[in-house]
Amino acid sequence: MEVLPTPDYKLPIGGTPLFWAGKRVFDIVFAILVVPLITILGIGLLILNPIYNRGPLFYLQKRMGRDNSAFTAIKFRTMLPVNQERTQADAPLEVDRITPIGRWLRKTRFDELPQVLNILAGHMSLLGPRPEVYVHALEWLEKIPNYAERHRVRPGMSGLAQVRQGYVLGQEAITEKLDYDLAYLHDAGLRQELQLLKETFTTVASGDGH
Repeated sequence: MEVLPTPDYKLPIGGTPLFWAGKRVFDIVFAILVVPLITILGIGLLILNPIYNRGPLFYLQKRMGRDNSAFTAIKFRTMLPVNQERTQADAPLEVDRITPIGRWLRKTRFDELPQVLNILAGHMSLLGPRPEVYVHALEWLEKIPNYAERHRVRPGMSGLAQVRQGYVLGQEAITEKLDYDLAYLHDAGLRQELQLLKETFTTVASGDGH
């Protein structure tokens, strides 16, 4: 696993050691409970994919994780294989690349469920700053002050920026997204975690996910 030099973190972070330990335990329990759902959904997709979503079941992509380390994020594939190298940073969400099943998976956010395997592997958490595509994160590290601070914890399947801001493009929007990530770290604690869980499930249930 590729690892950049450990950043010299400077900004304060909230939460006690007990909170962060409890957060990790919750992540593991959550991931174990969701594995059967992934299995059932995966079997269904394997049956439907030859007609509505031709190609591999999973989409693997290099992302930046804790302490700027690289890891491979796993998702249910939602795009035509020929277009899957087009990333969020350089292509809109709806440009002739999302399959019929992929559109449903994105709307429900079921495409993200396989990332519980990343949680079990220790790469991710249920909640935290979303992991950026690795090559783009390298660029933001150079251009945006304090960008490395968002990598001091495990990235999350959902995050404050995702439920408050949504999908973004460009350096200005990425900088605004960083403000949300830093706010999450500064206010880390059980109260914020519960509020963010509530907002995440509300967003998923409403079908307004990005």
